[in-house]
Amino acid sequence: MRILFNRALCAARPTRRTITLPSLIQPQHNSLTQPYTTTNIKTTHPQQTKTETNKMSGQGFSNTDTGNKPADPYKQANLDTEVPLDQKIKDLAGFMTSNKFSMMTTRDSKTGYLLSRCMALAATESGGIDLLFHTNTESGKTDDLKSDEHINISFLNSTTGDWASVSGTASIVTDRDLVRKHYNPHLKAWFGDLGDGVHDGGPEDPRVGVIRVKMVTAHYAISTKNFVGKVADVAQGAITGKPASVNKLREISEQEVQSWRSSH
Repeated sequence: MRILFNRALCAARPTRRTITLPSLIQPQHNSLTQPYTTTNIKTTHPQQTKTETNKMSGQGFSNTDTGNKPADPYKQANLDTEVPLDQKIKDLAGFMTSNKFSMMTTRDSKTGYLLSRCMALAATESGGIDLLFHTNTESGKTDDLKSDEHINISFLNSTTGDWASVSGTASIVTDRDLVRKHYNPHLKAWFGDLGDGVHDGGPEDPRVGVIRVKMVTAHYAISTKNFVGKVADVAQGAITGKPASVNKLREISEQEVQSWRSSH
């Protein structure tokens, strides 16, 4: 009887199990060769606020909880989503071409830090979404792009406040036909003539190359009001707390870029 009782007691006791949880420490990626990614390891609690839910879903940093009110009312007031893709591309391409000068951001091949340089836009391709820039093939930016092809090109009109940011990948092109097509005699001032009959800064100089930037995504803002209208709207917002509606904020997604590229 005692033996039977002990067996029954053991059977009634819960079995202890060891559960191994996955490590929350992600392996460190090589920042020079791989794009940054974010792994979401949190789950949403039914009673979490809207701000917390957005943060959990991968939106990122948050310093407060605004409840059911927009934390970024400026973006909500200016975001322009009711516009066809061809118009978005046309407006962006026109803005970039008219501004011409941009900041090209690469990842330094030696330090891993981001580095920006002023670059003049030479031409566009694929219906305005891909960008071409002249470059000295022996310069630091070509080393950066060989190490990491990811790139950002930004434009700013300091008078109107309009801006554009293009994220993509870059390649270094040394094809002489492409170089000749977009060559400008003013480039000689930047390359110089080394006096050896080869490196003269002309279109046949092997140092003269092209950086081709293929767009992946883009964000930009164009003005909807003149200067007086902007000042009045900003002044009103400062007094009433109503967000100023002065720009059309637009986003071009990776899927939209792929769709556009397939037909251009």
